[in-house]
Amino acid sequence: MQQVIVVNISDMKVSRKHGDVLTTYSLGSCVGVAAWDPKALVGGLIHCLLPLSTSSPERARENPYMFVNTGVGTMLKTLFRMGATRETVVIKAAGGANMRGDDLFHTGARNTEVLRELLTRHGFTLAAGEFGGSIPRGLTLCTDTGRVTVKTFGKEHDL
Repeated sequence: MQQVIVVNISDMKVSRKHGDVLTTYSLGSCVGVAAWDPKALVGGLIHCLLPLSTSSPERARENPYMFVNTGVGTMLKTLFRMGATRETVVIKAAGGANMRGDDLFHTGARNTEVLRELLTRHGFTLAAGEFGGSIPRGLTLCTDTGRVTVKTFGKEHDL
């Protein structure tokens, strides 16, 4: 039986339960990162609000999922403890939009840049990504198959 588990803003969920679907909504400037291991059959999804924890170390200690640089690593470590390996984990991501259409903070672009740098620095490859623009996105990971989809304005497609 399928169970939909919602990942809120600054939140992370992992699962190895057959039929679980991890989903997050309203990815504007935030980035959503889905990681799935086809051998261990475990997956995780995180919804990061801001790029770097240096802007608020105390908040990062309370909730590492708020920040790309602390949350993504925490999610991957959790998946590794559940049997995933760095050799087999598949990582996909979406978000990083400029919802306000201005150049004030560049939060979406910075979130995307920090994610890409983090993955590269630690030897991971982003298997697929959909970033930028000025549209909100939803991101879903089916933990049975590793299928990742992006939903925008009611239309869904594979990532």
